[in-house]
Amino acid sequence: MSYQNDIQTPINMNELYKQLLDAVDVGIHAINKNGETIIYNKKMTEIESMGRKEVLDKNLLDVFDFGKSQSSTLVQALTTGKTTKNAKQTYFNNNGKEITTINNSFPIIENGEIIGAVEIAKDVTQLEHVIKENVLNKRNTNFTFDKIIGKSIPMQTVIDDAKRATRTSSSVMIAGETGTGKELFAQSIHNGSKRSSAPFVSQNCAAIPDNLMESLLFGTKKGAFTGAVDRPGLFEQADGGTLLLDEINSLEPSLQAKLLRVIQEKSIRRIGDMKDKKVDVRIITTINEDPVDAIADGQLRKDLFYRLSVVSLFVPPLRERREDIELLTQHFIDKYNALFDMDVKGISTQVKQLFRDHDWQGNVRELEHTIEGAMNLILDEDTITVDSLPGKFRKKHRHNSDVLSLGSLLNLSNENSEERPLKDKMAEVEKFYIQQALAEHDHNISHTAKKLGISRQSLQYRMRNFGL
Repeated sequence: MSYQNDIQTPINMNELYKQLLDAVDVGIHAINKNGETIIYNKKMTEIESMGRKEVLDKNLLDVFDFGKSQSSTLVQALTTGKTTKNAKQTYFNNNGKEITTINNSFPIIENGEIIGAVEIAKDVTQLEHVIKENVLNKRNTNFTFDKIIGKSIPMQTVIDDAKRATRTSSSVMIAGETGTGKELFAQSIHNGSKRSSAPFVSQNCAAIPDNLMESLLFGTKKGAFTGAVDRPGLFEQADGGTLLLDEINSLEPSLQAKLLRVIQEKSIRRIGDMKDKKVDVRIITTINEDPVDAIADGQLRKDLFYRLSVVSLFVPPLRERREDIELLTQHFIDKYNALFDMDVKGISTQVKQLFRDHDWQGNVRELEHTIEGAMNLILDEDTITVDSLPGKFRKKHRHNSDVLSLGSLLNLSNENSEERPLKDKMAEVEKFYIQQALAEHDHNISHTAKKLGISRQSLQYRMRNFGL
């Protein structure tokens, strides 16, 4: 048997290296012996919010500002030959944006001479900002049950259930679509409980990368990595009070397991620490889908769900409590009257009907944004009309008007209307539809014909027949 070598296309190694550098999930930045950038991968552009053209072939210190209190670990590696591991560094890009990274920096040595330096960076900017906000705030709560707007039976039912939950410290899971007001209920439960004078700390689990969430939740011990300090996590910050974990189904499974252990043992261990610390925290979680679906999809551990849902509340979407739309609308008008120094009284009858018919996929938040947008467009009017609403509402109103006009034309609702041959009725419908299309396209024959799906000649023939 004979064998024949396959002819293989040679690999372009430069292209391979470039693709590998852009595929890794860490920032890589390399400079030559003059301090000029020669490698700047995709992740680094994301971390530093800079384009490659802004950085490549430019001196590092001309692009980034490291302040007077510290110097670049990358430049240190170039000038001193020093290797730095897990060093935290805060600096600014050329637009003044603050960046915080954990760096591994080392020199490139050839024949005993330093010819450049490389830095591998992990972004912790977002984590630093969140920690600062939580430490400064401890999150004052503003909402109580009397501020939740809704007289409908579905809303009153969930309010009553939530009020009962204020009597204990059991975990509460609040389920509801985006924009239904889940955090309002969480704040109200906290403010109505014995913990109301203690901290209320809130964190959206979807807003923080998975690799940083553990530090944020449980805190860090000095020495855990270079630059690490003794810093309390969210559980310690909320000790004695309430911790709200928003979108709990966004938390990765390994962290869900650690969260389960904290709930069971009522203690946390900071990253890098050897000791556990007792915490007394009431946990409230929110989820923007049915928990049963989240469990089935593997987004939520079943054992954690049972721990977190001792009390389960389901906030109804706005389309299931349409009788509350008018109350909420007036509330938001009053709110933006005060903010914008305006005196809008209400909404027109047409707007009221459009609001009742709308599905409100964004729920109460969508309604508020709609009112705010409309009040930005009106001038001296004291009523919000269809003309000041977003395009989707205006389009719906035109459609409804067309249907009503067509119904009137055909006398569909008039049982005593004169009986006429089908051919005459159809001619009236055709004429009406062509008129509407012409008006919509400013009597442009080509555009109208295209809209109707007929030729220009056919449209012109019909216009002559109908005297249009």
